Amino acid sequence: MSELHGWVACPRCRAQLFGDAQRVECPECGFVAYANPKPTVGAVCVDEQRRVLLTLRAVEPAVGTWDLPGGFVNEHEHPLDALRRELREETGLEVEPQELLGVWTDRYGSDSTAASTLNLFWTARVVSGDAHAADDVAEVRWFHPDELPPQAELAFECVGLALAAWRDEHP
Repeated sequence: MSELHGWVACPRCRAQLFGDAQRVECPECGFVAYANPKPTVGAVCVDEQRRVLLTLRAVEPAVGTWDLPGGFVNEHEHPLDALRRELREETGLEVEPQELLGVWTDRYGSDSTAASTLNLFWTARVVSGDAHAADDVAEVRWFHPDELPPQAELAFECVGLALAAWRDEHP
């Protein structure tokens, strides 16, 4: 379902909106809205023993599943700044982003109203801090590559795709 589903009145002037599932426009005040994916960032942090840091989600969607640390990009925030902020908030770690692994689309949840996401993943080097669960994370754990959870235990499809890209590029 489009994020614009059910939009009938302009949020600025309350006039009737016209358009479709991808774009609506107000003929009175000129307001335009697009159904765009929400940008997110995530990191594959690898330690000296080649273990990957995963976080166990403490909140919906996908509570109780493993995720790469990261989150939503704030308005006017550079994605790399968002990556550093999210890692600090969720794990207490200061990181330095390294290489862009890839960009994947996904959904933030499993029902028909789940937001569409545009997910950017980087490798990241830990600069300082001790990993601990914070913010919306129940647990942090380092996994050897051969011990990574299967896709069914991962929060989102894009997490598995990012981990697969990392494994392919860093055998």
